[in-house]
Amino acid sequence: MKLNKSIRFIVLSAILFSGLLSCTNYEQQKVDVDFSDTVSAKLNTVSDSLSPVYIAIASMTSPRETFNYYHDLINFISGKIGHPIYFKQKKTYEEVNELLETGEVDFAFICSGAYIEEARHKHVKLLVAPVINGQTYYQAYIITQKNSPVNSFEELEGHSFAYTDPLSNTGYLYPRRHLYNMGTNENLFFSKTIFTNGHDISIQMVNRGIIDASSVHGLIFDYIASVYPQRVENIKIIEKSTLFGIPPVVTPLNLDKKSFKKYRDIFLGINEDSVGMEILKKLKIEKFVIVNDKIYDNVRKLKIQ
Repeated sequence: MKLNKSIRFIVLSAILFSGLLSCTNYEQQKVDVDFSDTVSAKLNTVSDSLSPVYIAIASMTSPRETFNYYHDLINFISGKIGHPIYFKQKKTYEEVNELLETGEVDFAFICSGAYIEEARHKHVKLLVAPVINGQTYYQAYIITQKNSPVNSFEELEGHSFAYTDPLSNTGYLYPRRHLYNMGTNENLFFSKTIFTNGHDISIQMVNRGIIDASSVHGLIFDYIASVYPQRVENIKIIEKSTLFGIPPVVTPLNLDKKSFKKYRDIFLGINEDSVGMEILKKLKIEKFVIVNDKIYDNVRKLKIQ
């Protein structure tokens, strides 16, 4: 019964939401989405020649929006790989990191905060990173309601605040470092804090006045503002952070060299394919490039020992 419900949810999600970012039709749908926490990482009944590729995506947005965002890109990559892709959607960044640590996925889209944690333990390798607005960097935005008298982070004392995930760079590490530098912490400073598990949810809660303020992924905010301006119409940005290395695509450390090269070559060539380029335009990504680990040093500096 649980499996049937999961399948119905996946099918319904595909029907209702795949059109948002769709720019082409495929003869076969090659992406299967796992929103549960219990699906096996192996399909032993599949022959080696048709063995699936498993990927995971840290839910920087809600599961529905994540599926919307990545659906066509993953379909495209699946076609280039020549194998079906099983898309593992997990609720927290830590769960995605665990899949990387155990080698249950071939590659994963993760946030910068989750990356520095896995890199510290030498569990992952950088595959590629997206270029957006001509750079491989992004910012945290501190947001509050447009009609709020608050105009700086320091003025948020006594207000409610939304974090995203304990491993999120922009949604947790950055505002906590802010508090640390001020000589305080969230328990003393804010009236209430919550975790939303998605930047789009944090944005929505501030926009609706459910929570007073939040720190969110700047690129996600910009994307929502461009595509769904009504979702940010009651929001003002009171602060933008310094630049941080952009969330990367990574592989488990033990992924074989042949597969690593194949996946990297596919990502690096997406912008040179006419269909791939159209998909990237919808995502507001210019291309994927190889990046150096040093671009994440500013994220590392946010960690509070």
